[in-house]
Amino acid sequence: MPEPGETKAARGVPTYADVAQAAERIAGIAHRTPVLTSRTADAMTGATLFFKAENLQRGGAFKFRGAYNAISALPEAVRARGVLSFSSGNHAQAIALASQLLGIPATIVMPSDAPAAKIAATRGYGAEVVLYDRYSQDREALGRELAEPRGMTVIPPFNHPDVIAGQGTLARELIEEAGPLDVLVACLGGGGQLAGCALAAAALSPGCLVIGVEPEAGNDGQQSFRSGQVVTIPVPRTIADGAQSTALGDLTFAIIRRDVTDILTVSDAQLVATMRFFAERMKLLVEPTGCLAAAAVLHGLVDVRAKRVGVVISGGNVDLATFAQLVG
Repeated sequence: MPEPGETKAARGVPTYADVAQAAERIAGIAHRTPVLTSRTADAMTGATLFFKAENLQRGGAFKFRGAYNAISALPEAVRARGVLSFSSGNHAQAIALASQLLGIPATIVMPSDAPAAKIAATRGYGAEVVLYDRYSQDREALGRELAEPRGMTVIPPFNHPDVIAGQGTLARELIEEAGPLDVLVACLGGGGQLAGCALAAAALSPGCLVIGVEPEAGNDGQQSFRSGQVVTIPVPRTIADGAQSTALGDLTFAIIRRDVTDILTVSDAQLVATMRFFAERMKLLVEPTGCLAAAAVLHGLVDVRAKRVGVVISGGNVDLATFAQLVG
């Protein structure tokens, strides 16, 4: 089931101009995260890799960009009534933190099996957390029940023009720092990051191939991309909890279908191996979902030889017990 508000957007498909405007809104508030390199990774792939470390973003993931941009773009009177969203964790934390910074109430509907660290962090930022069973409950109905009486605005995790534009700022920064790219590989759940990155790459690095990567257990994006229409799947069972969406949104799909080169999938085992690589070789704590793009590159699923390649590390919100269990 798409997220509430994910199938009917209030505005049309965003453009790079919206990404540029988002960059102005979040300047000095979102971190301009570092672009990291690794001689080991370059030797493994035969490429020059540039890792955009969004695991070091405020809230621990790229989601803060879109959340802050979308909330700050609301008219002041509307914003004051608060916002509601749906998320397994990173968007939840981003909405909670952005709302705290802007001084407004936030309610987040989160699956009961979301990582404990993400639930705790969301509450820690001051948001009200309402838990639900992602496999049996209707989060849209639950959200409506909560948002409507309070006059809250729903900020969906991905299918929203300002959310997409905000996520695109990470690729804007990456290209500004690294220079033109031959390939940009991004993580894919509902498509906000991939769509935003595609807008930025098309404007700032013409000719750059943009590739999305999702878990093989949840390849709705790949199916949609190859069939030419949005495909909905059951909630996928994967350690990449941030990519357990069941369908792309209409806005994200429109951009992905137009501007993305291909969508690939990786296994949970490949994600674990990539988590271990980041920890051992680059001293980075990266969550499974945050490893999607890098896993495809490091396991040779993308032809990157002799190319300049941007790789998004999308987040680092994994509790230490789970991390230790996975990486052994």
